[in-house]
Order: sequence, then structure tokens, then C-alpha cells
Amino acid sequence: MKMKELPMSERPYEKLEMYGASALSNAELIAIIIKSGTKNESSVSIAQKILALGNQKENSLRFLQELSLEELKKIKGIGKVKAIQLKAIGELTKRIARPITTNQVQINSPKEVAELLINEMRYDKREIVKVILLNAKNKVIKIEDVCFGGTNSAILKPKDVLQEAIKLGVPKIILVHNHPSGDPTPSKSDFAFTERLLQASETMGIELLDHIVIGENRFESIFYLKSKNN
Repeated sequence: MKMKELPMSERPYEKLEMYGASALSNAELIAIIIKSGTKNESSVSIAQKILALGNQKENSLRFLQELSLEELKKIKGIGKVKAIQLKAIGELTKRIARPITTNQVQINSPKEVAELLINEMRYDKREIVKVILLNAKNKVIKIEDVCFGGTNSAILKPKDVLQEAIKLGVPKIILVHNHPSGDPTPSKSDFAFTERLLQASETMGIELLDHIVIGENRFESIFYLKSKNN
């Protein structure tokens, strides 16, 4: 059924205006983003095809963050512009999940580090490395993107992590990276790099407080694991 054939109260734009965004289905919300359908299909019908690319058992929309422009454009009715609009929405949802401000956040535990970044990092299919720069009271000064890798690993050197900390003269840092596989268990190379970074940071008079690995639903602290095994 074409959109103009639907009752006004069932058209996504009008329905949102009348009943609020929470009253709309996932397909209806996506239909508003892509705006228009084709000659033979409504925007809601095209949105349903997009949803079919995800795992419907999970009833989750996070797969939208992972779809490439090319995958989206394979759907009839989704061209370059609509694919870009959908990717932009996926990125916005990640950014909305970030804390409104971090400059007054005080870090006292690995859990607080994870709470700060897990929503942003856990679903990314690239390995991302960030460094949290802290003042003497463990308050966050800045969170810096250090490296964006592929699906397996990020090529990193201690100087890449320490560069901004040295520039700003901060006394403490925490290293954070994700595992695209979803399993946050640190690898041998994660432990080895932590040791190299610890030595380099001590040389520069910067305290490395921890190295946190983020997975899909949990995290691991390399410093905690090291102390547990010693």
C-alpha cells in the first residue's frame, strides 16, 4: 500500500506528530529518515527491508551502525543520499550515548572507565584505541582518539599514546581499546604493549593507571588481571 493510501493517523509523519515518537515502530521511524519510497513501494516497506538485514530475534537496531553504504545501496529504493542519511543516524546514536561532559568526571575504578566509553566503543567493527588524560585528582581532562585499526588489531607505539599527554603536561593516563570480536579477554600482545607503555610512561613521568579492554557486554582491566595472577 502506498503512503497516500494510508489513513492520516497511520502515516509516519502524522502519527509521530499526533502520538509522539514512542508510538512508532522501528520501520516507521526509519521511513521518516529515508523520507520517500519508490513508485511501487512505500518508505515503510523499504524500511522493513532494511530491518530484515539485522537479527530480528534480538529486535535490535545496532546493526545499522555496522552496515556499509554499499550494503544499504543494494536495497531497491536506497540510493547514495538515503544510505548516507542512515549512516549519519547510526553515528549520531553513538555520539548521543557519550556523556554530555567529561571534564568533571572523576575516575576511581575500571568500571567507571567502562561506563564512560562502553556504549561508544563496544559495537564498532574496527579496533579503536583511546587514551583518557587525567589530572592529579583523577578528573578527566580529555579523551583522545589515538588509533583506528582494522578488524583484527591496531598498529600502535607507546609514543602515539603519550604524545597528547606530554603536550598537555598531564600526570596520569588510562589506555582503552575495544575488541571487535566482542570478547574483551586481553591478548598476549595487549599485555606486552601494556608493559612497553608502562615503561615509556614512567620514563616521561606520567602514571599509567590502567589499560581497559572493552567487549560487547563486558570489559577487562589488564592491571587487575596482572595483580590477580601475581
